[in-house]
Amino acid sequence: MAYWIIKSEPTEYTFSQLVEEKRTAWTGIKNPVARKNLTSMKPGDVALFYHTGKDKAVVGIAKVLRAEGEDVELGPVKALAEPVTLATLKEKAATKNISVVRMGRLSVGALTEKELQAVLKLSNTTL
Repeated sequence: MAYWIIKSEPTEYTFSQLVEEKRTAWTGIKNPVARKNLTSMKPGDVALFYHTGKDKAVVGIAKVLRAEGEDVELGPVKALAEPVTLATLKEKAATKNISVVRMGRLSVGALTEKELQAVLKLSNTTL
């Protein structure tokens, strides 16, 4: 299993919409690095859902339901008990190298299991 972080502008698509719809295609990725990450996703992989814009926080957990090339379908797992802000990610040693901190414009980034667990701990959430 691999771990990811995906970003969405809440004015375009929110984690609560994913919960309501139960699944969505993750499309429109133009950055070559983000596209490469997207094509590396496999069913069962876990993705943290990050809201950009004014929120700037990890707000939920999603899973990859289907992945075929650049065609990836995600489903919700659960909302985080407490959102983890970008400011918090930047200040903690265990999360300061996550792609939303290092490469703010990257919409799909890889996570280590250690980074995932650190975010879950900060949010008081279990997987």
